[in-house]
Amino acid sequence: MRSADVEVVVTVPNHGIGLWMVGAFVLTFVGTRVITRLIRAGRGPFRNVEVGGTHVHHQVYGILAMLVAGAMEFAYRPDTPGAQILAALFGTGAALTLDEYALWLHLKDVYWTREGRKSVDAAFLAVAVGLLLVAGVNPFADTGQGATAHLEFAVVLLIDLVFTVGAILKGKTALGVIGLLVPLVALVACLRLAKPDSPWARWRYRPGSQRAERALRRYPPGRRTRMDALKDFVGGVPWR
Repeated sequence: MRSADVEVVVTVPNHGIGLWMVGAFVLTFVGTRVITRLIRAGRGPFRNVEVGGTHVHHQVYGILAMLVAGAMEFAYRPDTPGAQILAALFGTGAALTLDEYALWLHLKDVYWTREGRKSVDAAFLAVAVGLLLVAGVNPFADTGQGATAHLEFAVVLLIDLVFTVGAILKGKTALGVIGLLVPLVALVACLRLAKPDSPWARWRYRPGSQRAERALRRYPPGRRTRMDALKDFVGGVPWR
């Protein structure tokens, strides 16, 4: 008796468009930081752009680029190479916009101050999330069959969201956002000690308590890590 032939088809999702977006983001962010550092040092041909005495920040160009890319994508849904071009345009716009994230967060020019370091944090986080999405990480895909499977998926997703919110409340925003895609990261961040200036510490760590003292020892004022050194290298050392 001849056994039936079984044909297995594996379909690999096309993440090429995502690579164009992430690649354009990284190149634009690095190029922008190089140019702004040259302007800061007074070197090279680059200067701040002013129109009628008003300094036009590069986030303006970034917002326009994202608006154009988004509108073109929704309106025309282009195939290759249009899709790749729009992905690169969106990534470029996102880099220009997030490079000045701290400015639209604080509503003032804090680009070279310590508050401005939030822009570098936002860019690093965007690259990490982008790479995870390109790699195919998608915990929001409900592939189950039947009401029970859908309910189990909803419960797991809700638990992940709880851990994510907990991590963010403990002052670990980057790990919380990444935890949306990799639940284990959110779980670990949520269970660990909160930073002393976080909402969780203000609500749960009574001043002078053992947990408050542990948090201060773990995260002392002025604490610097290897990641901080990398941010200085990429974004430039902020003014003291």
